[in-house]
Amino acid sequence: MSTTTIAPQALTAKDFATDQEVRWCPGCGDYSILKQVQTIMPGLNIPRENIVIISGIGCSSRFPYYMNTYGMHSIHGRATAIASGLKASRPELSIWVVTGDGDGLSIGGNHTIHLLRRNFDLNIMLFNNQIYGLTKGQYSPTSEENKITKSTPMGSIDHPFNPLALALGADATFIARSMDRDPKHLQEMLKRSHAHKGASFLEIYQNCNIFNDGAFEIFTEKGTRPTETVMLEQGQPLIFGAQKDKGIRLDGLKPVVVTLGEQYSASDLWIHDEKDFYKAQLLTRIFDDPRIEGHLPRPFGVFYQTSRPTYEEGMARQIEDAIAKRGPGDLDKLLAGNETWTIR
Repeated sequence: MSTTTIAPQALTAKDFATDQEVRWCPGCGDYSILKQVQTIMPGLNIPRENIVIISGIGCSSRFPYYMNTYGMHSIHGRATAIASGLKASRPELSIWVVTGDGDGLSIGGNHTIHLLRRNFDLNIMLFNNQIYGLTKGQYSPTSEENKITKSTPMGSIDHPFNPLALALGADATFIARSMDRDPKHLQEMLKRSHAHKGASFLEIYQNCNIFNDGAFEIFTEKGTRPTETVMLEQGQPLIFGAQKDKGIRLDGLKPVVVTLGEQYSASDLWIHDEKDFYKAQLLTRIFDDPRIEGHLPRPFGVFYQTSRPTYEEGMARQIEDAIAKRGPGDLDKLLAGNETWTIR
């Protein structure tokens, strides 16, 4: 008797969209991010039942409702902790953490840095709009100094977090930055995040057009973007400008902007190397206020990636070694311990 094998039907972006009404404010940058995630998912060739989207609390955290995969809308700041537990118990799953600058860097900041240092093989997408959107416009951990909001009517006196510098300080094995208004670049960064073996940290500049409109306009608008951003490409010199006539070179350990021409050529510039940990630290610190004269352009792309054993791999080996040496465990005996007794 012959049998016929039916090949699985190829998925499309529409297969990853749910029937739920998308409830974000019209014009919110989250729409673009959702679109790009749904667009790249079919190309990952992962069954939808093996993909999990986990979020905390915030505008971005409605993401799981709109992805036709498994997902969880969890509690404030704890998405990274929940994702860590799921990855430890189900390492075969593709897990994506959706968080915001408030959710992931304020109440959830501690969980975020520990996930990164443990290096679980999952992906963090941090939507950074430099404001608390869901609770109606308070300043966040990434808001600039002197930010006037409902909670800081005289201006914030807090110094803001630099998310990528924080992630690198936590020994993240992959850090990158993109923006909601550059779909092609964002898609590429999402694919690179997925391809990385270990914890990926992707910061996405996301416009909140209600409470912080235009926060990243200088990096996204056609008139200013060429001179205010530099796109990082592996093995390529750091060149920018409307005419591609500007570059960044290192004067010792100090990045400086030069004009290409008679004195400097592309060969004199800083060549980007994603494996260089020390230069990655310099790149994350190119975080100048764009209003300051003589500032450097803001980098976008993959800043750094390296290989390190993942937490779940180490845990699996440890369990295998324990079973080989001691045999199967006895949970009741473990819970009882050596200092318990029975009263008759």
